[in-house]
Amino acid sequence: MGIVRISGPGVRAIAETILGSCPAPRLATLHAFRGGDGQTLDTGLALYFPAPNSYTGEDVLELQAHGGPVLLDMLVARVVALGARLAKPGEFSERAFLNDKLDLLQAEAVADLIDAGSQAAARAAQRSLSGEFSAAILGLNEQVTALRMYVEAAIDFPEEEIDFLGTDELRRRLDTVAVEFTRIETAARQGRLLRDGIHVVIAGRPNSGKSSLLNRLAGYEAAIVTDQPGTTRDLVREHLAIDGLPVHIVDTAGLRETADVIERVGVQRARGQLAVADLTLLVVDASDPGSVEALLAEVPDGVPVIVVRNKIDVTGEAPGLASGQDPQQVALSALTGAGLDQLRQAIKDRAGFGDPGEGTVIARQRHVDSIRRARAHFDAGREQLEQSRAGELLAEELRAAQHALAEITGEFTSDDLLGEIFGKFCIGK
Repeated sequence: MGIVRISGPGVRAIAETILGSCPAPRLATLHAFRGGDGQTLDTGLALYFPAPNSYTGEDVLELQAHGGPVLLDMLVARVVALGARLAKPGEFSERAFLNDKLDLLQAEAVADLIDAGSQAAARAAQRSLSGEFSAAILGLNEQVTALRMYVEAAIDFPEEEIDFLGTDELRRRLDTVAVEFTRIETAARQGRLLRDGIHVVIAGRPNSGKSSLLNRLAGYEAAIVTDQPGTTRDLVREHLAIDGLPVHIVDTAGLRETADVIERVGVQRARGQLAVADLTLLVVDASDPGSVEALLAEVPDGVPVIVVRNKIDVTGEAPGLASGQDPQQVALSALTGAGLDQLRQAIKDRAGFGDPGEGTVIARQRHVDSIRRARAHFDAGREQLEQSRAGELLAEELRAAQHALAEITGEFTSDDLLGEIFGKFCIGK
């Protein structure tokens, strides 16, 4: 089956021409779809949703045809000939947003639900689409607004005997808002990880077991494994999930100096991947602990590292986390799988990812950035109050925090941002 969806003020006229009459609202009825010469193009179901009770808030008509690509092209051409035009990517959801049927968070959740890479991500996107994340942001913004009104009232009535800016009530309100900021920022970071995941790079010397580790994590033979050093010469990419956390993992060529031209290119690409990694798994042979320091010098500053002490099936070392080590070390055997669960947990911990529960919502980096900006304004205003009793500066910082939070739901947003967001949707959404 294929569906042709039409939205806008000309829907009724198009329905009457193609179907002979406009269907009854929200009732699926069987119709012949007529071409320009009066001949039947197809017979299928028609659904009519009059404004404002539709997805876009406009009149919407859905023609459910048999789905052949030629047939659907003919039907679309017929609709366009009657005055419609092809929709831009995401235009139906954009119109729903512009007509107040969805806020910007919910509109983004439509795309996130379609693109969900795991069941946990799909459930989280559905909760955002239902409005849970929006309600949390709006609730926080209401608290910030109420706090700002309280502060501005204290500024407007300085002649009152009570110093409202120095009362326990104001401190209590500030503490309450700070706690809510922390809760929502944590939830947003979790939601962003659930949507985007992390970029993990496996690096190390040749024959340390990097490709064997990738195969263990992937659950199948994704990379070639041999005893010959330098087997991996290019990047090997895999996508997997660890308890709902999407992991984009890259196996790289062994880090060493080599005269082989092809392998040298592979080593250069490996170093390039290290520069953009969210997390590096530095694989070393457990029988050669002295190589760790030299390998750490290959990792750019600021990139988190987990040292994977591989081949404990040979050394007899116990699997698991090594205590008191910086960076963190995990002993395992890529051959037997011993210690692999501890590595998975270490990856989640370094990413700051908790197991997604029933309250998890989906989030994007722009949401996290806006919440951080709002929190920064809140903290700056609180500091001004505590250091110099500058109530006016606190009120101004709270106003800026309100604006940053309102950008998330789309109450304040630029046309450029809307174009970027909806332009990434698929056609027909």
